[in-house]
Amino acid sequence: MTKKSHSPIVMVVEDDRNQLELLKSSVMSHGFIPLPAKSGEEAMELLFAETPDAVILDWMLPGISGLEVCRRIRASKLMRNLPVILLSARAMDDDKVSGFKFGADDYVTKPYSIEELMARVRACLRRTMPSAVGEIIEFGDIRLDAEQYRVYRSGRQLHLGSTEYRLLAALIETPGRVFTRDQLLDRVWGRRIFVETRTVDVHIARLRKSLCSNGEGDPIRTVRGVGYSIG
Repeated sequence: MTKKSHSPIVMVVEDDRNQLELLKSSVMSHGFIPLPAKSGEEAMELLFAETPDAVILDWMLPGISGLEVCRRIRASKLMRNLPVILLSARAMDDDKVSGFKFGADDYVTKPYSIEELMARVRACLRRTMPSAVGEIIEFGDIRLDAEQYRVYRSGRQLHLGSTEYRLLAALIETPGRVFTRDQLLDRVWGRRIFVETRTVDVHIARLRKSLCSNGEGDPIRTVRGVGYSIG
C-alpha cells in the first residue's frame, strides 16, 4: 500500500475478525486508509514495511501483546512519535496507567463508541499531521489551508504543484525539525515508490522558487549532509 494521496494511513491491529472488519470500514468511512493486522507479529512486520500515520492497537493479541508492540514502537527512532491508541477490555486505573507507561497516546476501553474512537484518532492526527485532517497551519507569513488545499504567503495565493504542496505540509507541520531526504521521500512519495534522493532537491528548489517569487526571504533551511527544515 502506498501513500498516493494526502489521506492518513491508520493501522488497525485486532485479532477478532468481526472487530477488525468493523474498524477497517470505520477508518475508511472517516476518510482514512486502513492498514489491517491480525497479530502483534504481523503488525511489527507491516510497521517496518509500510508508513502508517496512526495505530489503533488491541491490548490482547496472540503472540506479541499490544503492550509489547507499543513498547517496540516507542523504542524505534523511526516510529517513536507515531500516535498509538490502545484498545482494551481492562478498565481499571492500574491497567490504564500500564498502557500509558508503555507509550500509548490514548486508551479506549471496550465496548467503545466507533464515533468516539474515530474522534480520538483525528485528535491524535491533528497533533502530528494537521494538514491531513483539514487544519489551517501558519508559519510566519505562510498560511497552508489544508481543507481548501491552498497556500498563501503575505496574503497572496501561491500556485504549488501537488508534490511541492506535500513537501511544504511536511516541513511546516513541525517547524525546526530537520527531515532527511529519505524521510521526505517516505512522507511525500511513499516508501514503495522508487525515487532517487536527488529528486527531493529538485522539488525543494521548485518550492523555494514559489515561496520567494515576490522577493520574500527563504524560509527553508538546508542542513548540509542531512536534509531540510523550515524555520
